[in-house]
Amino acid sequence: MHPETMIPVLPSVSLADTLAFYRLLGFEVTYEQTRPYVYGSVRRGGMEVHFMGIKELDPKDAYSTCLVMVPEVEQLHATFAGALRSGYGKLPIAGIPRITRMKPGQTRFTVVDVAGNSLVFIKQGAGGGEDEDPLEAVKRRPDESRLAHAVRFAARLRDFKNDDPAAARVLDLALARPEPGDPLERARALSARIELAVALSDPARAETLRAELAALPLSADQRAELAAELERARELERSQE
Repeated sequence: MHPETMIPVLPSVSLADTLAFYRLLGFEVTYEQTRPYVYGSVRRGGMEVHFMGIKELDPKDAYSTCLVMVPEVEQLHATFAGALRSGYGKLPIAGIPRITRMKPGQTRFTVVDVAGNSLVFIKQGAGGGEDEDPLEAVKRRPDESRLAHAVRFAARLRDFKNDDPAAARVLDLALARPEPGDPLERARALSARIELAVALSDPARAETLRAELAALPLSADQRAELAAELERARELERSQE
C-alpha cells in the first residue's frame, strides 16, 4: 500500500448539476463551495473526484479524462446504469451525459458526466492503455478473415475509444465486400452491427440487418450461440423506450 493519494480535479460548468449527477451514481458530496470561487468534491468508496468551476466550458468540447482502476466492472456498470435509467427515464448511451455499453467479459466502460468529463472504469489487472493505437492493437492475424478482423477492430473502437460511428463504418466496409466463408462469421458481424445501429438510433438499419441475419443458413446451435448477443441489442432498445 502506497501512502500517496492522487485526486483528479475536473471542470464543472454548473456545480449544482455536477454534484446532482454524481449523487445519482451513489457518490457522497464531501464539499461544496460557490464563493469566492466554485469548488466541490464527491466520494464513493475509494473513488474521489474534485471539481472546479469553468463557466465558459462547452461540455461537447470537453476532453478531461480520469482512469479509475476498480476490482470489478460488470456489477459497477449495472449499478450505474440502473441509477441513470431511474434518474433520466431511460439509459443515456448517447450525448451528454452518457454511459457506454457493457458486454460479458468486457474490462472497461466509460461514464461521461454533465460537464463532458470522461471517467473510464477499468478492471484491475486488465492491461491495455487508453492511448494505445487501435490499429496497432488489432492488426489482422495471418489466419483471420476480413469479417473476423472487422468484428475485433470494431469492438476495440467501441469499447476502448467510445467511437460507435467508426466501429459501424469498419463493419459496414467488411460486410459490403463479398467473402466466401463460414456464415457464422458473417452472422457475428451482423449481430455486432445490429447493436451499433440501435446505439446510433437507426432502427431501420437494425431491422434490415436482422432480416439479412435471419436469412443466413445457420444451424439451430449456431443461432442459439448468437441469441445472447442479439438479446443485448433488444435490451438496449427496451432501455431507450
